[in-house]
Amino acid sequence: MGEGDEANKNGGKWIIRLRKGLASRFWENIILAMLGEQFMVGEEICGVVVSIRFQEDILSIWNKTANDQVTTSRIRDTLRRVLNLPPNTIMEYKTHNDSLK
Repeated sequence: MGEGDEANKNGGKWIIRLRKGLASRFWENIILAMLGEQFMVGEEICGVVVSIRFQEDILSIWNKTANDQVTTSRIRDTLRRVLNLPPNTIMEYKTHNDSLK
């Protein structure tokens, strides 16, 4: 599965770039939030990915419908809350179509 998968073609993902050393705690918090149904978006979330890189780590949460702004905003706001992110944390949303370009 990936951005090019037929099931994901209309979706997107929130991307958070993290300082080294934070990914494992944030990963645990996201998984617990998903299990506890904190996002309240039904079956809209279709994946969570952590990418460990040399200088930074990247956390992504994927959803099925990129053009549903209410849902994408709810996912963003829930991420900020469950990860206790500072207000100035940069979060980027990319549609899967944009990721493939």
